[in-house]
Amino acid sequence: MAETIKIAGADGFEFAAYHEPAFTPRKGGVIVIQEIFGIDEHVRADVERWAKMGYEAIAPSLYDRREPGFIAHHDPDGIKAGVAHAMGTPIDQALGDIAAARDFLKDRGGKVCVVGYCYGGSLAWLAAGRVEGLAAASSYYGSMVKANAALTPGCPVIVHLGRTDPGIPADEVAAAVAEYNPDVPVYIYEGAGHGFNNQSPERYNAEAADLARHRTLELFDKA
Repeated sequence: MAETIKIAGADGFEFAAYHEPAFTPRKGGVIVIQEIFGIDEHVRADVERWAKMGYEAIAPSLYDRREPGFIAHHDPDGIKAGVAHAMGTPIDQALGDIAAARDFLKDRGGKVCVVGYCYGGSLAWLAAGRVEGLAAASSYYGSMVKANAALTPGCPVIVHLGRTDPGIPADEVAAAVAEYNPDVPVYIYEGAGHGFNNQSPERYNAEAADLARHRTLELFDKA
């Protein structure tokens, strides 16, 4: 059964995390990293999807030091508030909380993988290179991947991008990753925009979401 738990970060601050045990025989753990909107219904649904695929899943609430329980709507005000929280949250702090989530899952046995979307897609890429002990990482449409393409991942990584994403030039990101990390697959989904895994009507692309999830599950299962 899904529940909200508390995990202590490296600084001792206890942040909330949405947690669900594996529905089927446990393969390991997955850290689900949020979009800018907080731990909303879409993140919780993704935690449930990973639990149904055999992974104990946990989504750390990365804005809790700024606004505990923050959830924003997908409208201009929500985007503004979410961006402000993302920009105001130090990267090292967010990675430290991801590391704490890793420790929580690792203590329960097995491998720990990470998947992130939007803001979380950037953090998944950064975590692959800066957080030890991860078995695999899947980065969805992270705006910071291009600027950090030279980072050397410490685990297998894949990157997912929407061709029609107005804010992330897919071909440029793919070229940057290929220059520094030619073994990292970058998948570009034709007809898909930013947030295509998110099931909000204005963003969801079922075909792209299903294929990206299949590729991510294959990566995690092999890790």
